[in-house]
Amino acid sequence: MTGLQAVIIAVVEGLTEFLPISSTAHIKFAEAFLGMPNNAFNEMFSVVIQFAAILSVVTIYYKKFFDFKNLSLYVKLLVAVVPALVFGALLKKHIDAALSNLTMIACVMIGGGVLLLFIDKLFANPTVTEEKQIDFKKAFIIGTFQVVSIILPGFSRSAATIIGGLSQKLTRSLAAEFSFFLAVPTMFAASSKSLLDVYQDNPEVLIPENFALLGVGAVVSYIVALLAIKYFIGFVSKNGFKVFGYYRIVAGLVLLVLLYQGVIK
Repeated sequence: MTGLQAVIIAVVEGLTEFLPISSTAHIKFAEAFLGMPNNAFNEMFSVVIQFAAILSVVTIYYKKFFDFKNLSLYVKLLVAVVPALVFGALLKKHIDAALSNLTMIACVMIGGGVLLLFIDKLFANPTVTEEKQIDFKKAFIIGTFQVVSIILPGFSRSAATIIGGLSQKLTRSLAAEFSFFLAVPTMFAASSKSLLDVYQDNPEVLIPENFALLGVGAVVSYIVALLAIKYFIGFVSKNGFKVFGYYRIVAGLVLLVLLYQGVIK
């Protein structure tokens, strides 16, 4: 991986992590366009910069995230993250295989896009407007939706958890915010597991040059994600999710054509 490639992938991650369009799909196809190999370091890089992007949530919502008087929020997040941790461990081989199947990822992009076209009407009239109204049952159900993005790479973790929130009668903005909060423990666990796997199986990639690339990627991803979050909350509160559905469908179809023509492999 070159420095330029690291910056490009980090920008893609920062822009797409919190939008319901699948950062994983965009990173995988960006790597294919750039001719990057599917090796241990590149896989670790994509996970670590995802966590860096997630840290932007802590920055923007630091008053809520570090409100130690509201311990129930932390418990809700722990309850919500359990399904992802369990299924992530049980389905690791499936996940690894699915992440290398670009055709499947493109098809999931399209399918998720079709779903987003109808999501605003399907879950109209929300009644949960504040985080304190989210009980442990609702938190667990939202976390269960997150499993969909694990089983089907390209669906989007944020899309899955936002849909889960909407199904529990959360407003659009609250569903998005809870999805952001849930990303913190989820991606912390994923990043820690990725680093441990590399340390155990491919320690030769843990060299100063690669740590420098990780640092650059983390900073770029974090800064871009800060801007993306502020844009997304305002946009989705006013306009809903339909535009993201159209984008996913068009992007997925374009990627299928490029795969069919051999432009990307």
